[in-house]
Formats: sequence, structure tokens, C-alpha cells
Amino acid sequence: MPYLYQELTNYSVQKDLESKFLLDFEQNQNIVHKVCRIYTNNQEAHNDLFQEVVIQLWKNYSKFRGDSKFSTWMYRVALNTAISLYRKSTRTVKTQDIDGFTYKIKSDDYDNTEEEQLKALYKAIHRLTDIDKALIFLYLEDKPYKEISETLGITEVNARVKMNRAKDKLKKILNP
Repeated sequence: MPYLYQELTNYSVQKDLESKFLLDFEQNQNIVHKVCRIYTNNQEAHNDLFQEVVIQLWKNYSKFRGDSKFSTWMYRVALNTAISLYRKSTRTVKTQDIDGFTYKIKSDDYDNTEEEQLKALYKAIHRLTDIDKALIFLYLEDKPYKEISETLGITEVNARVKMNRAKDKLKKILNP
């Protein structure tokens, strides 16, 4: 009987964790879409990166301690996944089959009609380095420098210096 009780307890804990993840993810999934848009050039690549980020979020969700906001942690995982996947495009990344629970994630279609006017900005951002892309992305999301530094794992002063340099690069690209 103790084995059955332990199995039922484990099942219940797993279901609770899964439900909490789904709720947190659905409330913040636009973060992942935005990161995918910054690091991809077409819808197929966007969908692939989106799926990989969701996998990484789920795999690491049990390690999320809540020291920061869920959205900050989500930014960090999404950015790290995007940077690592697209920095070395020749490297094959193992993916995990998530068919068992993808039907449970309610994914809204990404509507980019509002962002049509930002095409020039996105095109310019694509020309930046990976770290500059991440900085500009978090800046555009109105994140304070403290949160940007925590997300990227750098000091706040370093984030400010890098941000000014990234802004200068963007200005030069947009206004040659």
C-alpha cells in the first residue's frame, strides 16, 4: 500500500506542477513569441524556436525557485535558448518529444499586423550581435536596467554601457 500511495502522491505533484506551468506559460507566452521574432526570419523558424523554448521552459520549470518574477526567468531561458541555437547553426540540438502535453498548451496565433511598422527596426536588430539583440529586446520591453542585468547575468553598470553602444549601432544602421 505505501508504494501505491507514493505513486499517487507523485502523480498529484506532477499534475500540480504541470497545471502551474501551463497557467504561467499561457499568461506570458508573448515573451517567447517576441524572442522568436527577434532571432528568426520566417514563420517556420519561428515555430521551431518557439517549440524548443517551450521544451526548455518545461524541462527547467521544476528548477525555477521564484527568486525572480516568472517573466524574468522566462526571458532568460528564451534568450539563452535562442542565442545557443542560432549562434552555431551547424550544431544539431537534441529535442524532446512533447506530443504528450502540447495539446494542453493553448497557443494563440502570433498576429504581427500591429508590428508591421516595426519591420525596419527588426531588420536593423537582426544585424546586431546576439548580446546586443538581447539588450535591445529587453530595453524595448521597458525592463529596468537592474532586471536586464539579472536576466543577462551582467552588472547593471555593464548593462548600461552595452545598451548605449547597442543604441549607437542601431542609430548607425537605421540612419547611415
